Formats: sequence, C-alpha cells, structure tokens
Amino acid sequence: MDRMIHLNLRAMQGVLNRQTAIAHNMANADTTGFKAEIVTAQAKYLEGKGLQSRATVNEYVLTADLNPGAVKETGRPLDIAIGGQGMLAVQAPNGDEGYTRRGDLMMTESGLVTTGDGHPVLGEGGPLTLPPADSVRIAEDGGVWIVPAGGNPNQPQQVDRLRIVSTAGSEVVKGEDTLFRVKNGGVLPSNPDARLRSGALEGSNVNMTEALVDMIETSRAYETQVKLLTTAKEMDDGGASVMQLPR
Repeated sequence: MDRMIHLNLRAMQGVLNRQTAIAHNMANADTTGFKAEIVTAQAKYLEGKGLQSRATVNEYVLTADLNPGAVKETGRPLDIAIGGQGMLAVQAPNGDEGYTRRGDLMMTESGLVTTGDGHPVLGEGGPLTLPPADSVRIAEDGGVWIVPAGGNPNQPQQVDRLRIVSTAGSEVVKGEDTLFRVKNGGVLPSNPDARLRSGALEGSNVNMTEALVDMIETSRAYETQVKLLTTAKEMDDGGASVMQLPR
C-alpha cells in the first residue's frame, strides 16, 4: 500500500498548488492589469525496472489567462491601457527585461518612471527618466511628451517612447514576480503599431464566480485524496491482520 500512499501524497501536493494559485487570483481581483494564473496538470510516469504502470500528477502554474480585463477611465496622465495583446517592457529585479500589462505609472523624485508595483519602465532608449516638467503626456503610439519646467505649453517635446512589445508568435510564461518573460530566454520585439489609451487603466481579468467554484472543487478533490489515504491504511491493516499467526 506504500505505492498508493505516495501517489496520494503527490496528488495532494498538486491540489495544494492549485488551491494556492486560485487564492492568489482571488487576492488580486482588484489589481491593475493582473492576469489570472492557470494551473496545468501533467501525468509523470515513474521510471524504473519493469512496466511503467504508475504515474503521479504534477500541477503547477504554467502561464496566465491573457484575455484583457475591463478598462476604466481615470483621467490621470500617467495611466495607460495597452490595446490588443501588447505588453509594456519593464526592468525586472534581476536586471532582465520583463513584461507586464500594468499601466498605473508613477514617477519617483529622481524622475524615474515605474509601474505601480515598482518596476522601472523601459523606453526605446532604456529605463525611462523624465526631466523636471510642468506637464507629462503619453500619446496613443506610446510617445512620452513633456512641457519642460517654465517652458511654452504650446511647444511640448518628446523625450522617449514607451517600449510596447508584441507577443504574437512567442511563448511567454509568468514568473513568481508577476512579470512575463519569453520561455527559455530572449526578448520580445517592439511593436511600432501598438496603440494605448492614456488616462485609462485595465483592470484584473479574474472572474470571481469561476474562482469560487474552482476553490470548492479543489477542496473536494483534497477531501477525496484524504479518503483514499484512509482506505489505503485500512487495506494495509487488513493485510497485516491476515498475516498474523494464531496464538
């Protein structure tokens, strides 16, 4: 029965991974630009001598639902909503290039532009840093225009262009830092045809109703594995009692 028990334990771990992903999705139902994580189950056969008749279940976050979320108007100049399947390039904590749909841009005291969760935004010339300005505007094509401090409001200047990339034809995966990256490394190409809406934000695409149903199903799946463990113990106890010698 030890084989059955080990298979149950692996299945329970997979169910816990699925439950963690669902809880993470529910916790980010109101997070700007958040993409719901998708847990994928795969059967992995145990290798060894003899027939490969047993398989464990591995469940883990493979990617995310890339369908767009609802867009709402905010009127804030640094808020952007990216159209289509494009993504905004940012600098990951390890220095690599990552991608996000989060468009609540902020500006630090030094002029560095970051996303709402602190990742530096990349322009065509590297991390986007703005000089002191009376106003900032982001155009539909991603161009960043400013009116320099004390400058003529009728003569704005373009300082850079947001690096909006295309995911078409590329496989992207979601990391633990919520950023997307190209699977097996690499960078995505810039999309010169990308369009965005300034003064608007894309919300999370998490469907709370589906998440609650998935949570209930996951809890029942865990209970089923617990019952199978109990059954395995009863079978083991029954086999041991048969082998006992009579006094």
